[in-house]
Amino acid sequence: MKILITGAGGFIGKNLIAELKNRGFHDILSYTKDEDPALLETYAKECNFVFHLAGVNRPMHEGEFMEGNYKFTERLLALLTEFGNKAPIVAASSIQAGQDNPYGKSKRAMEDALFLHKSNTGAEVYVYRLPNVFGKWSKPDYNSVVATYCYYIARNRPIYIDDAKKELTLCYIDDVIEEFLRALKGEPSRQSPYCAVPLTYPISLGGLADLIENFKANRETLHIADMEDGLTKKLYSTYVSFLPENQFAYNLKMNLDHRGSFTEFIKTSDRGQVSVNISKPGITKGNHWHHSKNEKFLVVGGEGIIRFRKLGSEEIIEYYVSGEKMQVVDIPTGYTHSIVNIGHTDLITIIWADECFDPEKPDTYYLEV
Repeated sequence: MKILITGAGGFIGKNLIAELKNRGFHDILSYTKDEDPALLETYAKECNFVFHLAGVNRPMHEGEFMEGNYKFTERLLALLTEFGNKAPIVAASSIQAGQDNPYGKSKRAMEDALFLHKSNTGAEVYVYRLPNVFGKWSKPDYNSVVATYCYYIARNRPIYIDDAKKELTLCYIDDVIEEFLRALKGEPSRQSPYCAVPLTYPISLGGLADLIENFKANRETLHIADMEDGLTKKLYSTYVSFLPENQFAYNLKMNLDHRGSFTEFIKTSDRGQVSVNISKPGITKGNHWHHSKNEKFLVVGGEGIIRFRKLGSEEIIEYYVSGEKMQVVDIPTGYTHSIVNIGHTDLITIIWADECFDPEKPDTYYLEV
């Protein structure tokens, strides 16, 4: 199948091409505004399917709206008609097509041309009135407010919010691409006469800004947002894609002493925290117990012994642990426990606790095993 993609160099086009290639489509006819116009004629003759993503939304002059959105579409359709090519067309329109502004009018004129083409030729036409699409490879100050906020906040630059209560409808790029691929198979999600991406998210401008600010702050607080929430997870992926390339890494606070170190890595509001414990050779750590807090130990480097003793018992239970064998050891409540480095190198242990450490209520009581 030869797939023509107009606007191939844009935000949606780049993501679509990447996923088409992932799924084994390699005969992709990419067309951008910088290509030779004669190439469009060749592609219109050869293609079996069209993703019409080209458009203008931030022009220098108002007249470019009609030129880029309607007249280019008209030219593409004329070429398809000239060659008798009834290839199905997926077209990216906008929810603003329902508004009485220059951009909306140009998008509505584009839609009308597409529906007329369908009526005249019998070709399948899938017009999507997309809301605010966000995700990786979008452009700040151009594609979406999400891209703008992510870019500015990641660089400690102020953002402008004209109305914090203003409601937006957001749509994630991966969900858009999934829907487009359904249309490629002839199975679009229809909302006659248009098609639609089934999964969208409402959020206020203020709520969006707060969420992205929290993403930035998690390097200091170590608190990861609730990734069970679909919008939060997708916004976080988008935010990380906007990090400056010289700021991918960040330091953690290592609590150091003669025994080694203890470093908190990740905290969550509902699933506890992850830390890294390093013990020097011959060092014993722990010798304490918990009422309710439970932990999991995973040794990833070195050799050690984890010892347990149930309160009120004299019996000592031992587990040999090593970085050579990935084995998780549960630390039950009501057992005093310790971990001893019996090797000649640092003993490195990943520790998960079911709650974040609270200095006001540590639930940790010293008692030798």
